[in-house]
Amino acid sequence: MANENKIMLSHGSGGRMMHELIEKTFLKHFGNNILSEQTDSAILKVGTADLAFTTDSFVIDPIFFPGGNIGKLAVCGTVNDLAVSGAKPLYISVSFIIEEGFLINDLEIIVASLAAEARNAGVLIVTGDTKVVNKGKCDKVFINTAGIGSVSLEDRNVSKAMNIKPGDVIIINGTIGDHGMAIMNARESFNFKTMIESDCASLNHLIREVLDQSSVKFMRDPTRGGVATVLNELAAKCGFGIEIEESSLPVNRGVKAICEVLGFDPLHVANEGKVLIVADEEQGLEILKVLKNNKLGQNSAIIGKVISDHPGKVVLRNETGGRRIIDSLAGDQLPRIC
Repeated sequence: MANENKIMLSHGSGGRMMHELIEKTFLKHFGNNILSEQTDSAILKVGTADLAFTTDSFVIDPIFFPGGNIGKLAVCGTVNDLAVSGAKPLYISVSFIIEEGFLINDLEIIVASLAAEARNAGVLIVTGDTKVVNKGKCDKVFINTAGIGSVSLEDRNVSKAMNIKPGDVIIINGTIGDHGMAIMNARESFNFKTMIESDCASLNHLIREVLDQSSVKFMRDPTRGGVATVLNELAAKCGFGIEIEESSLPVNRGVKAICEVLGFDPLHVANEGKVLIVADEEQGLEILKVLKNNKLGQNSAIIGKVISDHPGKVVLRNETGGRRIIDSLAGDQLPRIC
C-alpha cells in the first residue's frame, strides 16, 4: 500500500502504530539503556542526585475546550509525566510555535492559564522559546515543553513495573474518557445536552500523597490510547494477565452516552487527569482511602487485578460473567487529542 511508507495520523495515536514507529525508527537510531526503558520520564543520575527528565508537545484541536486550553494542558501533561515516574516536578520549559495572524488576546489567555496551572502544580517556568511561522504553516499555536524533577531512591523504579505479581490490584483515581469526549464534543459540535468537561489536571500533589503513605509497584497516566493501552503495555511488561471488572469502571453518564452513539470504548479514550496505580491488595485499599480524601480522587475505584491466566492479555469481565479481550488501539480514534 502507498501509505506504508508515509506518516499517518495513526502514528501519533499512542497505540500499536505509534509504538511500531518508535521501535523501528527512533529506538533503532537513538537506542540506549535509558531510552529503551520507554517510561514517561527518563530517570538520570546527575552527580549524586537522581533526576527525572521529560519532554512533550501539544497540538490539540481545538485549543480552547471545556475544562481548559492548550496552555493548561501543556503544564498538566508535563507535570503528570514527571509525577507518575515518582518525581517531584520542579522546573519546566515552554516553547511556542505561533501561526502568523494568531490573536494576541488569545495568546495571552493561553499564557495566563499556563502560568496559573504552573503555580497550582508548584513548578517554575525557567526557560523557553518563541517561533512565528507563515500563515497556513501551523494550526494557530503549538507548544513544546520539557520538565525536570527530583527523584528519591525509594521512588526511582515506580514507573518500571517491577515486582508485580498475581493478586495485585489496579486502581484509577476517577472517571475515564472525559478528556477525549470533551474534545470530540467541542470539535464536532454535537450539542449533547450533558455538559462534558476535560479532566485536565496536575496530579503531582495527589500522587505525592500516595507515595508518601503507601507502597506502589507501578504508575502511569492513561493519555493517548486510554486505559486499555496502558494496561496492555503493563501486561506485556510483567508477563501476567490483567482482568478488569466492567461494573467497577467509573464512567460519567455523558461520556458513556457519547461513546455509545459514536461507537467508542471509554477504555480507549484519552484522559488528562487520571493515574493508574498497581499495588498489592492490602496497600491498594490504603491507597484508595488516600485518593478518596483528595478532590482529584473522589471517584477512585479498584477496577481490576493482575492474574496468572492469559499472560500478556487484558480481559474485561462484564456484569453477566462474560469475558472479552481488550486490545490496544491499532489506529487513531481521535487525532490531535493533546
